[in-house]
Amino acid sequence: MQWSETIRKKLKELPDKPGVYLMRGRTGAIIYVGKAASLHKRVQSYFRDSTYHKAEPKLRGLIRSITDFDVLVLRTDAEAVLTEGKLIKEYKPRYNTMFKDDKRFPLLRVDLRKPFPKFELCRIDKNDGAVYFGPYTSGLAARAALEFVERRFGIRQCRPDQPDAETYKHCHNDIIRQCATPCIGKVTAEEYMERVQTACAFLRGERPEYIKEVRAQMEAAAEKHQFEEAAALRDMMFLLTRAVKERALVRKTDRMLLDDAGTGVKELGEALGLFSPPCVIECFDISNISGTNAVASMVAAVNGLPAPQRYRRFRIKTVEGSDDPRMMAEAVHRRYGRLKDEGGALPDLLVVDGGITQLRAARAALAEVGVKLPSIGLAKQHEEIVRDELPSLFLSRGSDALRVITNLRDEAHRFAISYHRKLRAQRIRESALDEIPTIGKKKKELLLKHFGSFERLRKASLEELTAAPGVGPKTAELILETFSKKPL
Repeated sequence: MQWSETIRKKLKELPDKPGVYLMRGRTGAIIYVGKAASLHKRVQSYFRDSTYHKAEPKLRGLIRSITDFDVLVLRTDAEAVLTEGKLIKEYKPRYNTMFKDDKRFPLLRVDLRKPFPKFELCRIDKNDGAVYFGPYTSGLAARAALEFVERRFGIRQCRPDQPDAETYKHCHNDIIRQCATPCIGKVTAEEYMERVQTACAFLRGERPEYIKEVRAQMEAAAEKHQFEEAAALRDMMFLLTRAVKERALVRKTDRMLLDDAGTGVKELGEALGLFSPPCVIECFDISNISGTNAVASMVAAVNGLPAPQRYRRFRIKTVEGSDDPRMMAEAVHRRYGRLKDEGGALPDLLVVDGGITQLRAARAALAEVGVKLPSIGLAKQHEEIVRDELPSLFLSRGSDALRVITNLRDEAHRFAISYHRKLRAQRIRESALDEIPTIGKKKKELLLKHFGSFERLRKASLEELTAAPGVGPKTAELILETFSKKPL
């Protein structure tokens, strides 16, 4: 098949990184969303003659319909899976068959305030003060992790918040599932809580020796020619490894958050050699798809905790194409140039999502506006803290200091993507007007200004459209016909 010059050019620029890709049809609508461990390899595979000739009818139909595509580079394969699911739910592309239900990815929840906490599967993070692990892209992995921590650490399964001897009369989990039975005092409340905390540490990835323990059991079973048992242990080890890799401590109690954050800010200041703890930290991230709808986000933390009232977002105005460093420089220049002009207070530390190139771009922007501010880059791979003139710094995994800046970086990433999606959805909706020959750019702007939003324009009656400036009866009918053919 023959492909357009736009597609051929984009194929050459595909990065060898994980992410999601969005295939577009003739009208510009998204017709398929997919994920890839390597965008370079996966997306190029669609545009080979051999793929088309060997493909099933459905895939050939998709390939014939593609007129353009976009990609979104992400940090990990797991993030690509999650983002793919969210985009499919949002746009419901007609060639996708997965993720069209409204299921959420599973989480593991434990409420450490209860006298005898237990773990349970759930799909909604309720902001209820409990500790959540996940989301897990594999339901099997989530269930395997739950079963393992229950059996290995003797965690109870019974329903009552505070089980007692009466509960025990109707329960056999001490025999069937190795429950520690705190209900009848086989372990003290303190000993049981230690088991729960160890299970939490395992789910956070801080106790890898337990996975090695499963490996040793698997190898021992294989040596004894107990191959079915060895295979079951192998599958368990694979699922546990996957679950731990996707770990995420989603929410703690407010008291725990305050304590950890305060310690983390202090540790971070010491690690960076600052004169005092960075009580106010601002972090920047960039989001765009192939350079379109490029945005930057700035999030802030005060004493280590997010401060949403200080968040800012920027629509990139001066940079074309995919040039993250220049976009970073524009956002930093606009933020601190304005702060300087208005006499606002500067943060104690600036963090940019990225490596040395992004950091140097940010520092050049600071110098240009005449602002002096401690700044670092946080590279995605290995959570490397880049300092340019000094050697890179690696904080210990699981430390409160690392958690403060990685949580802030992840929040900046989330905030940037949410703004980018909003602009992209707006562009996709408004593109319906571009299909009407009699509506040019100026008339489109007049229509949107007259109705106040695209949604009001879409719901307008024939009489309301005809009364709008620059719209006659024929154009009004064309608008109604276009919206009826293309539900948005």
